[in-house]
Amino acid sequence: MSAAAIRLDDLTLGYDRHPAVHHLSGSFGPGSLTAIVGPNGAGKTTLLKAIVGLLRPLAGRIELGPIRRAEIAYLPQQAEIDRSFPISVLDMVQLGHWGRIGIFGRISPAMRAAAAEALEAVGLTGFERRPIGSLSTGQFQRALFARTLLQDCPVILLDEPFTAIDAHTAQDLLDLVHRWHGEQRTVLLVSHDLEQVRRHFPQTLLVAREQIGWGPTAEVLTAANLQRAGAMLERWEENPEICGRSAA
Repeated sequence: MSAAAIRLDDLTLGYDRHPAVHHLSGSFGPGSLTAIVGPNGAGKTTLLKAIVGLLRPLAGRIELGPIRRAEIAYLPQQAEIDRSFPISVLDMVQLGHWGRIGIFGRISPAMRAAAAEALEAVGLTGFERRPIGSLSTGQFQRALFARTLLQDCPVILLDEPFTAIDAHTAQDLLDLVHRWHGEQRTVLLVSHDLEQVRRHFPQTLLVAREQIGWGPTAEVLTAANLQRAGAMLERWEENPEICGRSAA
């Protein structure tokens, strides 16, 4: 599995030209496994949305290498997903095939078999006909990971995938993250669990509306950097000035 690097070049992101995170520069290497960490409101989700194309930069650039944005799998936070839609677990997981067949394409027997394998991989065999609204938080996250498996993308973005789920489910899904990393996919994962990051993620980007550190996890998650991140966010204004460099 070939993977693409993602390069940020003096990237500023925000809303109505007011920056939410600004002047990020660096790259996520091909096949890398990177945690994106920082205090609440630091700009982590904003960054993922920009990489996947849901938010346009105010300034700077995002370079994706030889892939298209359609080849990026993006798993948002559960709070952003409507679970009231009347759809079965199997049908939701099979949405992972859409990138290849389109909205009106037909699901082949091979595709149905792949969906069954994905459900087995996340421990949801037997849940195929259950409505998604009947699932627990952990079960629903397993189903979302199964859908991501079917997307089979070289780049995977995960926004706080282990929030509010039990430890057993978190470990099972973390094993899938390591599987993707072993397949040389580029994986970016937003997390608040710094101990988990230290144990499992070789690279870390620490942000607090600005870039605090980016590189090997042990070098980034230092006490000094974490203190600096907290202090920077405390000083950040609720309605910051329009970024002068983004107005150019």
